[in-house]
Amino acid sequence: MHEIEKHLITEEPYYSPVGEEIAIFEASYRNGLPVLLKGPTGCGKSRFMEYMAWRLQRPLITVSCHDDLSTSDLVGRFLIRGGETVWIDGPLALAVKVGAICYLDEVVEARKDTLVVIHPLADDRRLLPIEKLGQILEAPPEFALAVSYNPGYQSLLKDLKQSTRQRFVALEFNYPEAMHEAEIVVRESGVDLPLAQQLVSFAGMTRNLKGSGLDEGASTRLLVHAAKLIQSGIAPTVASQCAIAQALTDDPEMMPAIFELADSVF
Repeated sequence: MHEIEKHLITEEPYYSPVGEEIAIFEASYRNGLPVLLKGPTGCGKSRFMEYMAWRLQRPLITVSCHDDLSTSDLVGRFLIRGGETVWIDGPLALAVKVGAICYLDEVVEARKDTLVVIHPLADDRRLLPIEKLGQILEAPPEFALAVSYNPGYQSLLKDLKQSTRQRFVALEFNYPEAMHEAEIVVRESGVDLPLAQQLVSFAGMTRNLKGSGLDEGASTRLLVHAAKLIQSGIAPTVASQCAIAQALTDDPEMMPAIFELADSVF
């Protein structure tokens, strides 16, 4: 299979827009502008990127960033194969070469010295230097760069530098309004609407606890997980405890409080 084909999304992913994010991303793409997705965990950022890659008919190469991510992990490195030294492109170099969308998920988890490599790609130059080869790749019009992070969860030590942030068009994501979120849960899991509304109500209660014992409230993703368990025959209270409450915290004092919220809803 050609390298570009295995990254193509051939079937339309389900995505329900909450604002003008589709139009803004398409306009950014047409103008060669990189995009920054900001929002809490599990609110649809990755699904949005899959949908846009399908909509624009471009391959999507996703990198899950972490604190050991090096420049070589992104750009490429020399490896010994069959007794010979060969160059292997990293995901960022591959995306530039094939005109793909490169999506760096949770970008602030990467080391700051690693992120410097995206700077010339994320401005008018649209260049990727490969120092080990002495080459500079010029991004074709089809290439796009997108990154994401959760501003509400990052410490001051893990925030985007202004020199990085100001290269991007920013799209802010959040949880949909209650009825919209319930409809998403129904579509993703197959449960009926009243049950989805109960799950959304429970999620709202946990989100109100953010900063008062919880780092994050229940995400739309967790609601879908719980709904799928319920659809498979698990009792709603048990499903909400396993898929939502215990996924949110290990705090022995918070856990009973969240269990009580679940009992009050279901």
